[in-house]
Amino acid sequence: MRAPAAGSSVSVVVVTYNALPWLEQALESVRGHETVVVDHESTDGTVELVQQRFEHVKLVREENRGLAYGWNTGVRETSGRYVLLLNSDAWMDDGAVDALAAFADAHPEAAVVGPRLRYPDGRLQRSVRGFPTLWRLATEFFYLRKLAPNTQALNAFYAGGFDHASVRDAEVLMGAVWLVRRAAIEDVGPADDAFFLFSEETDWAYRFRAAGWKLLFFPGAGATHVYAASHKGRMFVENLRGQLRFLRKHRGAAYAERARRLLLAALRLRSVVVRGDRGAMYREGARWLASGSLAELLA
Repeated sequence: MRAPAAGSSVSVVVVTYNALPWLEQALESVRGHETVVVDHESTDGTVELVQQRFEHVKLVREENRGLAYGWNTGVRETSGRYVLLLNSDAWMDDGAVDALAAFADAHPEAAVVGPRLRYPDGRLQRSVRGFPTLWRLATEFFYLRKLAPNTQALNAFYAGGFDHASVRDAEVLMGAVWLVRRAAIEDVGPADDAFFLFSEETDWAYRFRAAGWKLLFFPGAGATHVYAASHKGRMFVENLRGQLRFLRKHRGAAYAERARRLLLAALRLRSVVVRGDRGAMYREGARWLASGSLAELLA
């Protein structure tokens, strides 16, 4: 068993909530690095697994106040020049952590470096996103992106046409695997824990870029990500709340209110044309959006 390397440049933070099916593989993939698991009241044996199988891992148990809150706790407990924020349902390829760190060393302008992600079956997982705007939300929620999914004009929300085979600057990298430079965190401050789940990485990315840092996609390192394993698609309202919170914070309340109305119209339309569980999810989202003012929805 390898112990964490003394003075390692990369520390690892894994925030967990009932992640037992994947956590062992995640932690095995980062052995040799200082690692902190922040557990948010798991009840599935996660704590016992960490205590019994990963004695070199520091376990912190706290109230579940969201992913960003857990990230911040973990960052405070680590010492590396870089912090690898690793989802509990993701695991690194052999050598990928060191490859990310070497790339970050060669690109001091990067606050965040993200690897090429794949699904467990080996398919590419498109991990680059664009900041939300009214137009980008319209192209997504009214299905306009399906008309030209590989274009920025109609699919900037999902970075349509982004080349996942070469190093590229990105607006947002999906937060499943983020190598974050500690100096950049010290520059812009910790993640905003007003975001419970969804949009926390979008907000942090926006703040990094506003301060002059870059987010770089690096296909020379790889990782596997189950995707949505922690919430299994059951937190659609929280996703909407994150979008609106981001827009109010960075675009203002009037802009976010226009986004609320746009999303409400789109979800009412979707709830008519889509059946089954997904249609029910859209109806739930529409009911929530119509249930109060923007300030009430984000209280």
